[in-house]
Amino acid sequence: MLRKALAWHPPLMLFTLVMVALVPLTGLAVLVDDRTLDGAPIWFKPFKFAVSFALYGATLSWAVSLPTRARKVGRPLGTIIAVTSTIEMVIIVGQAARGQHSHFNVSTTFDRALFIAMGLSVMFLWTSTAVIAALVAFSTFVDKAAGTALRYGLLISVAGLSVGFLMLVPTPEQIEDLSKGVTGVVGGHSVGVPDGGPSMAATGWNTTGGDLRVPHFLGMHALQALPLFAAALGFIRSPRLADGRTRSQLVRLAAGLYAGLFALTLWQSLRGQAVTAPDAPTLLALAALLAVIGLGAVRALTSSTTAVPA
Repeated sequence: MLRKALAWHPPLMLFTLVMVALVPLTGLAVLVDDRTLDGAPIWFKPFKFAVSFALYGATLSWAVSLPTRARKVGRPLGTIIAVTSTIEMVIIVGQAARGQHSHFNVSTTFDRALFIAMGLSVMFLWTSTAVIAALVAFSTFVDKAAGTALRYGLLISVAGLSVGFLMLVPTPEQIEDLSKGVTGVVGGHSVGVPDGGPSMAATGWNTTGGDLRVPHFLGMHALQALPLFAAALGFIRSPRLADGRTRSQLVRLAAGLYAGLFALTLWQSLRGQAVTAPDAPTLLALAALLAVIGLGAVRALTSSTTAVPA
């Protein structure tokens, strides 16, 4: 099984294996290194990025191996993604070892150069993923449900990656500091509050203000969530799910729900609202989204039962 997976896209799978090995190493570093940055353990960011990149690399490697329009172009693009992601992780780990910010850090010439290198790497990663997503979007699949899941998963993933660009916008306080010649951190992931402070234990997401990492994470991992949902439908032995059209319809509804949650958390974050403290408009929007998707699921399953012979 491992040998078959390694053949999907060797550079991406090699990168994935390195990230898998990095997960326990950075996890151990979180426990033994008591240094903190913005109130969080210094190795927490490398740990989270290693987990995220391991999932992303493995899924994308599988995606570019499929017989789609992206297969031929996806081989070199996958290599570009593996190389640029490696550059980003080397900088993140190196800066953690130095006890410095890896993102948004322009305090010295060296830190600024590293941040520019990361920015260029992310641009290549985003562009390559967007091209693969566009080609897959116009591909046909034998398994309609799996194809639908991959198609929407890639498109939402590109949207999730795009949230990273919003983090580059400097805050009013940072703009004022720059006008005075004071350099340090430019940009950030929190909205309405400074980076750091009270946060969720498992994710590090801010609990006192908006946090763009929430929609960023949610959007990126649609690439794993939706294909897994489609695979789960295929394993369920039920007459209602015997029809491939019904499974495809349910996958489209799941994609709609996922895209809606992504948009909702992005809207919530941009308003400076913590994901743990939704207000009335947020809850109303969530209820409406769940109602629409729920009704769609009931309709899809009901119509499928009428099509199955007694």
